[in-house]
Amino acid sequence: MSITYEGITFERIGHASKRLETDDGTVIYIDPWEEVLESEPGDGDIVFVTHDDFDHYDPAGIDAVAKPDGTVAVYEAVDTSDLERDVVDLPADGETTVDGVTVQTVPAYNDPDGEHVDDDGNPFHAEGEVIGILVDLDGTSVFCPSDTDFLEHHESITAAVFIPPIGGHFTMDRHEAADFARSVDPELVLPEHYDTFEPIETDAEAFAAELEDDDIRVELF
Repeated sequence: MSITYEGITFERIGHASKRLETDDGTVIYIDPWEEVLESEPGDGDIVFVTHDDFDHYDPAGIDAVAKPDGTVAVYEAVDTSDLERDVVDLPADGETTVDGVTVQTVPAYNDPDGEHVDDDGNPFHAEGEVIGILVDLDGTSVFCPSDTDFLEHHESITAAVFIPPIGGHFTMDRHEAADFARSVDPELVLPEHYDTFEPIETDAEAFAAELEDDDIRVELF
């Protein structure tokens, strides 16, 4: 299923893999994972990768979606030596331009004092391991926070389209994601990163209903 907003078509391929196509035909993929791909479209002008978990950084997935001359932009902390392509490094926190697209990168992690920690008490995603990305597409801001909790520095971010994880366990759950969405104050929320594995099964319909009570549009794409 795809959703169109302000001339941008959003498609959730599965899990946290998504495809965006702008009105001028520019195709962007974020965190493509081969496991959820049904084909090898090879149409991606830009591919963004937010961190090195297997379901986000997948060289086979990147090769399946990117054009031969497509640009691959990866968080600089990820070891991309197994990727047979040139890579644009994305900083941990800052602004850069990738093929004319303005990208603001935002630190993303699990609060070490929070609930999303392993059996040894270590956060599933430690500070410095993940970035979220805020991209500007023809004047429309799109924020993908990636695998994270809702953190204090997120409170300054606004965007027209918000694509949060809602599955819990490894990331924020649907309740925290709803609070995050209220803070971002978007025109459209497109939840992801849920129901792929048992630990991240959740009630996406309830998430949508909660935000729609606040007049925030949610589409389960």
